[in-house]
Amino acid sequence: MDLFGYAAQQQLAQSAPLAARMRAQTLDEYVGQDHLIGPGKFLRRALEAGQLPSCILFGPPGTGKTTLARLSAGMVNAHFEQLNAVTSGVPDIRRIVEEARSRMGQYGRRTIVFIDEIHRWRKDQQDALLPHVEEGLITLIGATTNNPLVSVNAPLISRTRIFELKSLTDGDIRMLLERALTLPGRGLGNFNATVDDAAMEHLVRTSSGDARTALNALELAVTLTPLDPEGRRHVTLETAEEALLKRAVVYDHDGDEHYHVASALIKSIRGSDPDAAIYWLARMIYAGEDPRFIARRLVISAAEDIGLADPTALPLAEAAARAVEFIGMPEGRIPLAEVAIYLACAPKSNTAYNAINKALAEVGRERTPPVPNHLKDTGFGSGERLGYGKGYLYPHDFPAGWVAQRYLPEGVHGPFWEPGNRGREDVLQRVLRERRAVPPHENRPAK
Repeated sequence: MDLFGYAAQQQLAQSAPLAARMRAQTLDEYVGQDHLIGPGKFLRRALEAGQLPSCILFGPPGTGKTTLARLSAGMVNAHFEQLNAVTSGVPDIRRIVEEARSRMGQYGRRTIVFIDEIHRWRKDQQDALLPHVEEGLITLIGATTNNPLVSVNAPLISRTRIFELKSLTDGDIRMLLERALTLPGRGLGNFNATVDDAAMEHLVRTSSGDARTALNALELAVTLTPLDPEGRRHVTLETAEEALLKRAVVYDHDGDEHYHVASALIKSIRGSDPDAAIYWLARMIYAGEDPRFIARRLVISAAEDIGLADPTALPLAEAAARAVEFIGMPEGRIPLAEVAIYLACAPKSNTAYNAINKALAEVGRERTPPVPNHLKDTGFGSGERLGYGKGYLYPHDFPAGWVAQRYLPEGVHGPFWEPGNRGREDVLQRVLRERRAVPPHENRPAK
């Protein structure tokens, strides 16, 4: 790098956001993830021994994945190359591999390739790196907010260790903010700023364990605050709220959080907690979730969790889905809220869900018995020629509009549906119990 390039790099480093400037420069500066790098933990022992296996760092945004990757490379004295899965391609991989081979041959120095958002890599990109990871020419560190067991190719997973990073605690975030406030140069120590307790609490609480969000909001709050007559900057709660504006809810539309929040909504409905159901619904709406996805989940819940205990739940959920399509958002939030509350308060039954699963398991067995002769179709003269339908009892010919006869094929035995005693199902249970108790031979056609 020439003098001008070095000067540009220094200028860029000074103008970088606070979160980038405050990256830990040693493992002791690193905050959080004690389960991985605490004293005696595997990853720390490996790094202190100068060893690092290929690995995938999996966790929410702002938990230190990139910082940990850079620190790891420094501790094992390896050359560090960073790629972004969105912008890089196979040509980048080939270049890095050639340079890594030359570097290993000339200097005996290893190369660590850090791939941010590795879950976005295509299969051909992952396959291009695979043999070089396997031979040990390259040590791979992938970073992802998605579950790698789902989003990363199995061959690559089998050659890496997975380290899960946790969201930072409020104490971790507070420590980072206080360090940034007092540290000159990299931090905000030269700004002579103080932060009200309420403002600090707001920054900590609304960051949701994301160090990047917290640090960048602190920097904006400090720079927005004018100097007082004593030459100090006094950050108030109002300024902290302005810096954060509308809190960015942690919600990856293509990743795990998308499904975690949806799961929380359904489980709150199943648990008959309307307040929790509305909260998780609000989280999804606030984050810009596709309202059709929400509506589909509510329709499924109406059938799976309420079922026949309240048969009106399903058409109500379907009506909400149609209403969302008809009126759009933001007004569509109202029918979604209505049906979420109704489903949460409705009596619960999963007997229909259990019944179809039991029946599918029975059908999935090797033996597939034929349709009983008396239930076969009698069209096209098959009743007269082949005897199809012979012995069938027509229910409308009987006083109750029902007659006991066998409808299951030979060798298949119920019951598949076992009704409960909640809501409407209590009535259905009594009727079914009476009918199941009647032997087929006791029924006679109406005279």
